[in-house]
Amino acid sequence: MQMSRRILGVGGDGSDAWDVYERARERQAAGKPVVMLTIGDHDRTTPRPILDAMHRSAVGGNTGYAAMRGSASLRAAIARRAAERTGIAVAPEQVVVTAGGQAALFAAFIATLDPGDAAIIVDPYYATYPLTVRAASGRVLTVAARPETGFQIDLEDLAAKAAEARVLLINTPNNPTGAVYSERTLAGVAEIAQRHDLWLISDEVYDVQVHDGVHLSAAAFPGMAERTLVIGSMSKSHMMTGSRLGWMIAPLPVAEQIGDLAIATTYGVPGFIQDAAEYALAEQSALEDEVAELYARRRQVALAALAGSNGLSLTPPAGGMYVMADIRGTGLTGKAFAHLLLEEEGIAVLPGEGFGAAAAGHVRIALTVAEDVLQDALRRLARFADRLARGAA
Repeated sequence: MQMSRRILGVGGDGSDAWDVYERARERQAAGKPVVMLTIGDHDRTTPRPILDAMHRSAVGGNTGYAAMRGSASLRAAIARRAAERTGIAVAPEQVVVTAGGQAALFAAFIATLDPGDAAIIVDPYYATYPLTVRAASGRVLTVAARPETGFQIDLEDLAAKAAEARVLLINTPNNPTGAVYSERTLAGVAEIAQRHDLWLISDEVYDVQVHDGVHLSAAAFPGMAERTLVIGSMSKSHMMTGSRLGWMIAPLPVAEQIGDLAIATTYGVPGFIQDAAEYALAEQSALEDEVAELYARRRQVALAALAGSNGLSLTPPAGGMYVMADIRGTGLTGKAFAHLLLEEEGIAVLPGEGFGAAAAGHVRIALTVAEDVLQDALRRLARFADRLARGAA
């Protein structure tokens, strides 16, 4: 029996971002201490009031099949939030509730790619992006975002490749780099997308985590609303990663078709989780500021702990919950550095090679432990990098 070429091709043949994470989990299971700075999952649980709202909804009977595109009241709440944050009118009918932002991303590619079409992603990229394009039977093209430009998109590179593509995916604030795309960058993206008639998928799940500058949505630029699909999620803003509650905001014809896709995939998101999300948006809006302040503090802890190291250098992140460290001064690849760091120091970070060619020689550090633990781990990481750099000199 033969599996489909589609499923065999999803994984591709690139570097795996998760192998260090899996090794770290094995070490933990064996009782060895590990400081886990790998995946973007909060070290704090979903706040109790949100869980209480979820519980009330479930025991109150909202455990049957839910509306495929999301409850009317939740879609209205998401539309209001989007309008307040972007300044553009969003109708509830444009919102589709999905099983997390990743499901929205997959649905967006299904809606905009035919088999063999090319999608452009920005390198460095979130590790699921190439897999998601391939799962939708698309081809992956990459454009560079380099450390020396603050990981802003290389617009010349984008313009050169746009004619070959049908879709462009951007992510701001960015995972893994922490870049917040500037008005100039997004204006260039908008101009290229319109000139080459590209769909734009804008992943904005970190929209509340902006440390420097402001978050701008590409959908708000002139002429972009009718070609932009915005991805959002409760995971980062309200510490609801495990609840798997995301959404897509899209032009109405796209949103209607995505609703049909839900019938073939998730069959909707549980109603009690939707009710908890609606409660969180209405009654826990201050949590978004608390989350932003938490990671802003940890960013400062990280920058101070890593300052002055000769073995690594940083492009300070303007947003998000990660720091990308350039460790090429050690003479190692990001993958070799991450494995050796785990073995010798019990600190787990993800190698940059898993996030694209532009991230080679880097490691991504998730700011997902308490400040005192983070400070100690990163000081040890810096000393470790310095020792390697002296040995490589």
